[in-house]
Amino acid sequence: MIFERAARREFAQAAAGIGVVLLAILTSSQLIRFLKEAAGGLIAPEAVVSMLGFSALNFMPVLLSLTLFVSILLSLSRAYRDSEMVVWFSCGRPLTDWLRPVLKFSLPIVVAIMVLSGYLSPWANQSRLEYQQKLSARNELSQVSPGVFREIKKGQRVFFVEAMADDASRVANVFLASMQEGQLGVVMSNSGYQETAANGDRFVVLERGRRYEVEPGTPQFKIMEFENYRVRIEDAVAEPAERAARGLPIHELILDTSNKARGELLWRIGIPVSALILAMLAIPLSYVNPRAGRSANMLIAILIYAIYSNLISATQSWVAQGKLSFWIGVWAVHAMMLLPLVFLFYRRIAINMPWQRKRS
Repeated sequence: MIFERAARREFAQAAAGIGVVLLAILTSSQLIRFLKEAAGGLIAPEAVVSMLGFSALNFMPVLLSLTLFVSILLSLSRAYRDSEMVVWFSCGRPLTDWLRPVLKFSLPIVVAIMVLSGYLSPWANQSRLEYQQKLSARNELSQVSPGVFREIKKGQRVFFVEAMADDASRVANVFLASMQEGQLGVVMSNSGYQETAANGDRFVVLERGRRYEVEPGTPQFKIMEFENYRVRIEDAVAEPAERAARGLPIHELILDTSNKARGELLWRIGIPVSALILAMLAIPLSYVNPRAGRSANMLIAILIYAIYSNLISATQSWVAQGKLSFWIGVWAVHAMMLLPLVFLFYRRIAINMPWQRKRS
């Protein structure tokens, strides 16, 4: 029908705009967080883009669900505000006739949410953990950021470099503190460079500096001046990343009977189901009085979305902790949200079609 094509086109246009805005907001907030961590030396600067990509895949199911809900809500609210729905009801068409175009528009997005939450988001979570393990296994000097104190080997060494060449071949104004055989050694140097020995061992050669040695708790210390001081740098062994429940694809998650896996599976199932229910809830929630503003229904819609999302998160947590049965959690929240869906549809139909009550 013509009206169905027009409705789906308007839904798609609204979803495109809303999705771009939400993606920009979430990506910007994540980018700021990763840049802050990179400036603090927690992650490597070159890892920011990769971490941002993994993070984007992780929050895409929730973003698509919210985009679907808001796009249908805003499109139908516009129809009420422009009195198009008055014409619709005057022609004797019920509100339930909007279910067909809404479902046709929603189902492809729900399928995309299922694929993302079932496979792509877990892959992004696992890939992020593996990438972090590889970064942590790099050699010590490559983990140092200019102007930042950096702990290496769980605090056994502390590096500080004021300036570094782009290829990390040379460093300037170096501070190195390390514990060796119960003694604290502090080395300060004006400059340094990397050197590879014939056997493949790599060293940082510090030039024109001093080394201070002191045994903690005693007043005795040694001061040594040097022209060249070699510090061996090593690559740590990259330990395999632990396969947590969040990193398992859904077909492996189904076979895992642990509480954490059951809780994660509940979340994977709940996201697409909630997206479909929210899309249908947007139809009765979109009602606005053309003579008044539309802020009231938007506030109610945001409140319902927040309650629904928090209930899913709470149920996931209870199942993961063993406080609630998985088979109860998988349907209870969604069944609870179906009650306001049926009530709101009944209420809107009863108000907009009073002649049905007279016939009865």
